[in-house]
Amino acid sequence: MPFKLNASGRDKFATAKYRVKNWAKYNEAPRQRGNMTVWFGENAVSGWCATRSGKRGGQQRYSDLAIEMCLTLRVVFDLPLRQTQGFARSLLQLMELDLPVPDYSTLCRHAQTLLIVSDIRLAGGPITLDVDSAGLRVHGGRDWMREKHGLPKARRTWRKLHIGFDPESDALVASRLTTEHVGDPGALPDLLAEVAGPVHRFIADGAYDGTPTAATIRQAFGTDVERIIPPQKNAVPGECAACNAQIDMIAKGARMASRRPLAMAKDHATKPRLSVTNKSTDQSCTVENWRPRQLKPRSLSKLSTA
Repeated sequence: MPFKLNASGRDKFATAKYRVKNWAKYNEAPRQRGNMTVWFGENAVSGWCATRSGKRGGQQRYSDLAIEMCLTLRVVFDLPLRQTQGFARSLLQLMELDLPVPDYSTLCRHAQTLLIVSDIRLAGGPITLDVDSAGLRVHGGRDWMREKHGLPKARRTWRKLHIGFDPESDALVASRLTTEHVGDPGALPDLLAEVAGPVHRFIADGAYDGTPTAATIRQAFGTDVERIIPPQKNAVPGECAACNAQIDMIAKGARMASRRPLAMAKDHATKPRLSVTNKSTDQSCTVENWRPRQLKPRSLSKLSTA
């Protein structure tokens, strides 16, 4: 049969079947996903109220940090403005903090002009950079009319988001938004230019495999960077010894074994967890198997719209 004749080169694998053996551990994992710990740092408590401007007239009562924290709670838990005010007030009461809570009208008014500054915390030494991209569809204002009245469908427009992630510090160190005409290797130079610190390991999928990507990484971070990129099916041996070893394993029929270094490197990044660190006492707490609530598409614009 043709399928059996070409089975060795089709890269078809049977669907993995898993059987639960430790039910106690399996039942505990969903319980930990619902576990929630809220901790207010000393900088959040001290910077909750706004400082006086020294000018005549009314003074701002709440700082931008307080407004941002309340709006963040609103987006994460998908709450209206009034329920957000009550939820923040109950959290402060449980923690026995005597702090005022912004009312719903204040949150609605400040959400339109609030500037959110990204808090990027890089590691002290070289980091592990995990690079990937995803497509974002652009929605127009006439989508509902096209669906309701059966208007002719327009050409779909989308954008491509390229990100650089550090799995050890859970920080998004670089991001780049391009059009659909820019490929992954083409956006890599501008993406790597945003990385501030040194990098000792670069992880990506097979779309970044090739000589231009290797040259871009050497130019940005030097020649000592470990590159973990699975080769393509039609890849040929070259100057890289690690790539040649993976190509030889693929030629022998062990394609899944050649991807094992990539899976081991991404294990830390894909494992759900929540880490909280107290700066005053240098104590940290990590919650494993923690997953945030799935955000709805309409909730992403609540920080900028009333």
